[in-house]
Amino acid sequence: MDREYISNADKDGGGGAGGGEGEAPRKGGTAVAGGAPRKVEAEDRSRRRFLVHTGYALGGLVVGGALGSLIARGGQDKPAPGAPAADQGETAAAPNFNRALMYFTQEQFQIVDGACERIFPEDENGPGAKALGVAFFIDHQLAGEWGFNARDYMSPPFYTGEKTQGYQGRLKRRELFDIGIRELENYSLAQYQKGFAELEGAQQDEVLKAFESDEVQLTTISASGFFKLLRSSTLEGVYSDPLYGGNSNMDGWRMRGYPGNQMSYTSIIEQDEFAQMEPSSLHAHLASH
Repeated sequence: MDREYISNADKDGGGGAGGGEGEAPRKGGTAVAGGAPRKVEAEDRSRRRFLVHTGYALGGLVVGGALGSLIARGGQDKPAPGAPAADQGETAAAPNFNRALMYFTQEQFQIVDGACERIFPEDENGPGAKALGVAFFIDHQLAGEWGFNARDYMSPPFYTGEKTQGYQGRLKRRELFDIGIRELENYSLAQYQKGFAELEGAQQDEVLKAFESDEVQLTTISASGFFKLLRSSTLEGVYSDPLYGGNSNMDGWRMRGYPGNQMSYTSIIEQDEFAQMEPSSLHAHLASH
């Protein structure tokens, strides 16, 4: 038997399992009545220290991250020097992870964002396309089936259709946007020696009007056709369900007094006067909501 165990027990007035009125000895004789398990604590600390440092050596994300969450270490969770203390009464707003690009480059997004804002600008009635997230809506649509014309007949022969028929060519919508955005930039550089996103609002309006009236002569696509596609996509982003990336906070619906996706109108169906309703999105129909 280890001398330390014996001396600890003797100090407390008991040399064996039955000595004194303290606790019964633990399994394996590692602690006796009233004795301080100093060696056990030392071994535990040593074992914890070994596991923690091993985790750091082998990779903090894999081993240290797993073991570190299970091993209590003194001094952890201390705020960094100079860091403000967290206010328990305030809750930080969760970021909108839907505000991310799926198709556009950063440069393309800035051009589309600026063009949409000129088509649907902010005014006294409410927010504009930029605040409503319309450019994100278009980006997400181009990344999916709509951008690939997945539900359209896209096989030859291709003939020039009437203006009322829309685009009749082989290019997909995402390709039309790629070309149109590039031509917006080229025309802006030719006219103002600046990129479209760097122009003043009035200058951006002039560029868009030139496309709308076919003043800009393009060989690949119709300038007015691209403008119509951009304008219709902007309005769809303003008034679509927020699920699709635009109409942020349903503010597009609020400006129109549109109720959105209501489950029922039974409570107001018999009313003669107009009933103002708070809009509801598809998110409200979740069973767990």
